[in-house]
Amino acid sequence: MSRFTFIDLFCGIGGFHQAMSDLGGECVYASDIDEDCRKTYEANYGIRPDGDITQVNAADIPAHDVLCGGFPCQAFSKAGKRLGFADATKGTLFFDIMRIAGHHKPKYMLLENVRNLASHDHGNTWRVIHDSIVEAGYNVIDSPVIFSPHYIGIPQHRERVFIMCVRKDIGEIPPFYFNQERIPECSIDSILQEDSEIENLERYRLKPEMIEWIDNWNEFIRGIKCEKLPGFPVWADSLCALEDNHLISEWENLPKWMQNFIRKNSELWSQNKEFIETWLVKARKNPLFFGSKAKLEWQAGECDRPDIWEHIMQIRPSGLRVKPGTYFPAWSPLRRHR
Repeated sequence: MSRFTFIDLFCGIGGFHQAMSDLGGECVYASDIDEDCRKTYEANYGIRPDGDITQVNAADIPAHDVLCGGFPCQAFSKAGKRLGFADATKGTLFFDIMRIAGHHKPKYMLLENVRNLASHDHGNTWRVIHDSIVEAGYNVIDSPVIFSPHYIGIPQHRERVFIMCVRKDIGEIPPFYFNQERIPECSIDSILQEDSEIENLERYRLKPEMIEWIDNWNEFIRGIKCEKLPGFPVWADSLCALEDNHLISEWENLPKWMQNFIRKNSELWSQNKEFIETWLVKARKNPLFFGSKAKLEWQAGECDRPDIWEHIMQIRPSGLRVKPGTYFPAWSPLRRHR
């Protein structure tokens, strides 16, 4: 279709809108529950999105050729509680997409969510989504399509599940995959600005307490002795949790994935107890060392002498994540130098 209409559900500030309009699409409706997103979307595209989609009657939405929707990911993300459809606030919004699709029967749907959707609840979540789409009268690939900008040479790692759907009376979805052996090399060095090119550079530099906080984690990753660097999240508050039984008063009620991480933290503690005890005393003197900042996700691989400052850092709800310096992660990173 050289010209088509589309709707933009859970529109954010307009990622789908930008892509679809570049392809010749006309947006006839948008919605997002976040007020700031709605203001930005209107400023960008001249369309004032509706609010809570659960309160919108499908009949009030204009007819459209393509339904786009990056439905909320918190219920499926590794950074959240992973409640999936059991999350009454965000886990069931996929079914609002199906409610609207059932009324309007658009020719195509393009949906997006986090990478973890593909394996959430041992694949059961994907099966529910897949079967719901099929029952609504659409063809969809049996396995979710996983795509990231770095697959095509853009230095950002942001793996996401894309769900491409076509109404059964229109056609089939052809096989869609990427040859992992032919992904082009890319590096953030190709797009980073020099300090001399940045106006008001000092406002972007890390504050002393932030540098001290990162240095503390650097001391940790360099000081632990183990067969290989931990590939699991290191949670400072859980390192000695199994030794101090009062910290795990509701062990049986914890999800299995959390129990697994706590066990791994406990093993790391037992292998490095003397060093970690001393390190914790120092780390806890930093006023930033609490909540997510008391967690570390080392994802930079094996190094003879690991150094956080030589990699990309992200401050996430799941902790300080350290990645190789090849491409940007999903969230905005800290600059690699102080």
